[in-house]
Amino acid sequence: MNRDPGLYDYSPLIDRPKITWPDGARVAFWVAPNIEFYELNPAPNPTRRAWARPIPDVAAYSHRDHGNRVGHWRMMEVMERYGVRGSVSLNVAVCEHHPEIIEACAERGWEFFSHGIYNTRYTYGMSKDQEREMMHDAIDTVKKHTGQTLAGWLSPALSNTNDTMDLLAELGVQYTCDLFHDDQPQPVKVKSGRLISVPYSLEMNDFPVLYVAGQPARRYAEVLKAQFDQLYEEGAESGQVMCIPLHPYLIGQPHRIGPFAEALEYITGHDKVWLATGREIAEWYYAHHYDDVVKALQENGGA
Repeated sequence: MNRDPGLYDYSPLIDRPKITWPDGARVAFWVAPNIEFYELNPAPNPTRRAWARPIPDVAAYSHRDHGNRVGHWRMMEVMERYGVRGSVSLNVAVCEHHPEIIEACAERGWEFFSHGIYNTRYTYGMSKDQEREMMHDAIDTVKKHTGQTLAGWLSPALSNTNDTMDLLAELGVQYTCDLFHDDQPQPVKVKSGRLISVPYSLEMNDFPVLYVAGQPARRYAEVLKAQFDQLYEEGAESGQVMCIPLHPYLIGQPHRIGPFAEALEYITGHDKVWLATGREIAEWYYAHHYDDVVKALQENGGA
């Protein structure tokens, strides 16, 4: 039995190559809205149920539908106000169900990466060929509807197989958000090709904070500011990454949008903050740091 997933080497923060960001930025800051579609009655998965209550779970379905109807548009307006582009964690079926959302994001220069097809269809139990086919579907759908080449991946509902990372590298995906082990990009061990993790924080994710833990929106804003303050301080020595993963059906509620705006105003009010997308962070890291980091890992007995 493996003692860990075997996807990355140990690399202590105090002993690794220095990371630099464009124009001497201390923090690469990106926001990842999860634009999702939940099926009311999806095909059953033997490992995980899609809904907590018996189908049709109309209450849960309609709560999530609020995000695409209302919450997304509030969230987008606030992000635009502070010059923050989104990197959309996209259930690609939204391209067919709600093309207006896709068009609005594309008009604002947002990135699209994949969060699977639907958030009610998991990779648990998929064969390697089935998972590869799902990834091809996502890549092709994003290209068709946005013109973008898919750079990033977050598995649907954070479901993985033993083949996920190898398949991403095989298909040319640049980065994964499925790993939560670091505050800087890191190489991922794959059988062939290259893949990195770009930090996508469960701790800063509005779902665990607002929905699971039931924290008030003002407390969430305080958490975001505290996260930024620490990373900004450390970023004076080596560049850090801060991600805010969002769900429009949560952050876009009327009572939450104000504190979220305050957090963005605070973060973007600092100098030496790179307002980036996930793709931009990955491309910079590959161009300026990947080889040095891999070399350092090899010298320390990893990679």
